[in-house]
Amino acid sequence: MAVGRTWSVALLGLEGSLIEVEADISAQLPRFVIIGLADKSLGEAEGRVRQAATNSGCRLSGQRITVNLSPASLPKNGSGFDLAIALSCLAADAVVSNDSIDRVVHLGELGLDGRLRPTPGILPAVLAAMRAGRTTVMVPVGNEDEARLVPGIRVVGVASLREAAIWHGADLEPYPVEPIVQPEPVGVTEPELDLAEVVGQNDAVQALLVAAAGGHHLMMLGPPGAGKTMLAARLPGILPDLTVGEALDVASIRSLGGTGVGRSLAVRPPFESPHHTATAAAILGGGSRTIRPGAAARAAHGVLFLDEAPEFQANVLDALRQPLESGKISIHRANAVAHFPGRFQLVLAANPCPCGQYGAKENTCVCPPNAIRRYLGRVSGPLMDRIDIQLRVRRITAAELAVSGSSERLTSTRAREVVAAARMRTAVRLAHTPWTTNGQVPGPWLRSGDRKLPRDVTAPLDRALERGSITMRGYDRVLRVAWTLTDLDGTERPDSAQIGRALFLRKGI
Repeated sequence: MAVGRTWSVALLGLEGSLIEVEADISAQLPRFVIIGLADKSLGEAEGRVRQAATNSGCRLSGQRITVNLSPASLPKNGSGFDLAIALSCLAADAVVSNDSIDRVVHLGELGLDGRLRPTPGILPAVLAAMRAGRTTVMVPVGNEDEARLVPGIRVVGVASLREAAIWHGADLEPYPVEPIVQPEPVGVTEPELDLAEVVGQNDAVQALLVAAAGGHHLMMLGPPGAGKTMLAARLPGILPDLTVGEALDVASIRSLGGTGVGRSLAVRPPFESPHHTATAAAILGGGSRTIRPGAAARAAHGVLFLDEAPEFQANVLDALRQPLESGKISIHRANAVAHFPGRFQLVLAANPCPCGQYGAKENTCVCPPNAIRRYLGRVSGPLMDRIDIQLRVRRITAAELAVSGSSERLTSTRAREVVAAARMRTAVRLAHTPWTTNGQVPGPWLRSGDRKLPRDVTAPLDRALERGSITMRGYDRVLRVAWTLTDLDGTERPDSAQIGRALFLRKGI
């Protein structure tokens, strides 16, 4: 008998590798063996594949079946190999055409009745197959819409193993089955959050505009009720729509996490706000066998908001330092390293002390000085050094409330237009570079060539560096914010006033 051969995809994070699935039938004692560094759920495929084939009317051979997953040194996990294993076994027994299955990448988990179940990670797997040069993939009907989001590849949706076998030339009579579809996510539609609902807080609104225009990280420090959470929740609404590549990243992460993707790519940036009891694995991602994305990965190309930041565990906060610098989240395990996109905007909100009243005019703080230092010290200096904009937010007064009621406030629609115009100017300036926002530009690039600013313009910044009130990393981050202010103002280069405003936004706390 010939060796049955087809293809599937092994995912490690969002990166997929094409896997050759071979099946051989030999005249030995009956046994089903899977080799090629399979995990437990993949090793249990024998039971699912045998029973699914029997209930589909194409029983597997009773002889010894050996299935090899190549390359053998690459870890493989999950039940998404079931369809490829079943069809390679049927091809080895000449039930289906070997040439036909060799041209197709097969993805999907089998139920015992032979139907195909929706499988997490279909979108990144199809993307990996397309990048590897494959032109056709076969997926469960429940994942068909998701797979069709990948351009330039033929998607074949099948409801059962029997239907897949018939498509590949098996001499079987078709009969209809009820496909297993992915349930629609149930949730309450979130109301549209408008920046115009923010009363007062003009400085904070302007800081939010700067953060959105330049992709800068932001920290807001202020007493309870000052509007920190309200402001952070409105940041995604003033960000530009996602590009196609960014939208595919966001959808791939949702697919890998088992969340429904839908029939079209989401174009609005994601917003993640984990609770302060979240662990490092919940924020960054992890898992003992299958590595799943965490909140930071799900916030890629959007906003990660950590409310009550000092209440998070110190190791959780410090684990964000590497993604903030590199734009990539790396999860290390003994036998593999998984990578996820980590280009998100970090927004931190914190009270100024444990009781929350330090610096408030209306109330008296009862916290001793050492308690205040310990509380704010939970957000480490190295992490704070990576935050471009650090702003103090105070409660509004009755007079400010009365004045704001009669004045016109900035809406999210208008703010998004302002941000889009600023980003367009940034894109023109960075057209021949690998960066798209000012928040990504490295300091040495800003301090060299024709981007270098005159000494009289950077004088306030140089004095702050000499006094030790900012670090060299902080120096570069002030320059980034100054260029964003330039793009918002529509000028060509930062002047001393914009440097001063950027320095204030850096040291506003």
